Amino acid sequence: MTSRPFATDAKAPSPRAHPVKDTRHGIERTDEYAWMRAENWQEVLRDPSLLADDIRAHLEAENAYQAALMADTEALQKTLVAEMRGRIKEDETSVPARDGPYAYAAGFHTGGEYPRFFRLPSAGGTEETLLDGDREAEGKSYFRVGGVDHSPDHRRLLWGHDDKGSELYTISVRDLATGEDLADTVAETGGGGVWDAASDGFFYTRLDENHRPSKVFFHRVGANPDEDRLVYEETDPGFFVGVSGSRTQEWVYISAHDHETSECHILPANDPEAAPRLIAPRETGLQYDLEEGGDIFFILTNADGARDFKIVTAPASDPSRENWQDIVPHEPGRLILAIMPSPITSSVSSARTVCRASSSATATMVRSIPSPSTKRPIRWAFRGPTNTKPIRSASPIPR
Repeated sequence: MTSRPFATDAKAPSPRAHPVKDTRHGIERTDEYAWMRAENWQEVLRDPSLLADDIRAHLEAENAYQAALMADTEALQKTLVAEMRGRIKEDETSVPARDGPYAYAAGFHTGGEYPRFFRLPSAGGTEETLLDGDREAEGKSYFRVGGVDHSPDHRRLLWGHDDKGSELYTISVRDLATGEDLADTVAETGGGGVWDAASDGFFYTRLDENHRPSKVFFHRVGANPDEDRLVYEETDPGFFVGVSGSRTQEWVYISAHDHETSECHILPANDPEAAPRLIAPRETGLQYDLEEGGDIFFILTNADGARDFKIVTAPASDPSRENWQDIVPHEPGRLILAIMPSPITSSVSSARTVCRASSSATATMVRSIPSPSTKRPIRWAFRGPTNTKPIRSASPIPR
């Protein structure tokens, strides 16, 4: 295959060299283009107009050069995009997930770029659009939808968006009766949130100056975001914080983790003023993850040398580590990736909780454990680009 000569005489930008010497660990390094790293990068993420003029000029010159080089391929680019679109179902939607009076789903418009979120009456009826990503993106050079979650009373929609490319998401609250957003807006968040049980407010993460989700706040709808209650703060700069909700809405999970260690706090969703309760103190190398199972928690963990992970249970009344009991013991070579408990009932047996464990080496394992049935519906939410685990998710395929 021969290379194609560019049909342009455009000349590549030549950035100025300004050597900067730096010594680390006894090794001296010279960087001639260190000036391209904006010293005020945190401020630039929040306000791109603050980027230094010389850096902006060079980036714009590089973009112009690329555009000139590729100008004669514009028709081909459109052909390729059309071919790729022709091989996908453009108006695909997720399977509607029933939650009480409604079934919630997400999908795309034909020719659209962003997801839309809608619901239908569980008893049948007309589809109601809750959030249209394509419409929200109109007039914006960049747009990305974050987390989307309806309130337990089905009256409001919490949704996050980033319109700068900074990954600093603004959370808004939409009144589903009017289709209008309320005055509540919370800036510089991780992108999503978790409602409390009464639909009075939601938990969310804020990013620090280094773009790290480090704090969890609770915002009460109608209140001043500057007065939001600090629920949890992570002081270790190597750890990231996430907040998520249990499948049956009973618990709020606050997770802190790095690449090898995790720690989890919980608080009841019906008491947003409660102090988070620690499950097991962090130990370097110890990882664990919770799933609700009625009056117990299922916990996926590598504790006690379980390199390929095992599943334990603990009473919801006191799920501390001394109460963990193996239900799926560790088996070397069988890596357990995830667990998904679900309540079931029948006319001939007492309520039981089924725990499905996804393994990389075997088919899905199913264990059944006697447990009171909550009979609460599993709620629907779309989790956007956050650092939370994918709980209560119905995520459409990204474009």
